[in-house]
Amino acid sequence: MRLLLDSHTLIRSVDDPARITSAAMTAMSDPANDLLLSAATPLEMAIKVSRGKLPLSLPYRDWMDGAISALGLAVLPITLDHAERQAVLPWHHRDPFNRLLVAQAQVEGVQLVSADPALDAYGITRLW
Repeated sequence: MRLLLDSHTLIRSVDDPARITSAAMTAMSDPANDLLLSAATPLEMAIKVSRGKLPLSLPYRDWMDGAISALGLAVLPITLDHAERQAVLPWHHRDPFNRLLVAQAQVEGVQLVSADPALDAYGITRLW
């Protein structure tokens, strides 16, 4: 199974794993599953760090490199197919980063690991 982690899942996985549900943690810990990180997520987090809205336990690059390595994440690039899908999504969710994750999940046929129930309106498979 391929799992796409949203930013909150990534942050909690590294800095506060007790806040991840047992179902999500079990799936993420299963070596048979591939863990994906959208290329948009490091950008989203960098923006929030630069605005002082996201404190991390280490400097941004050290934190991000450590998270990718520790969790064995593969970075999922943003393609024209993803952008095209996002362009036609209904506006159930206003956050452009979450909308891109939905588009990527739909195009790639992967499950999205997220605590955000608003994403369910898109008919994706959300694990939490």
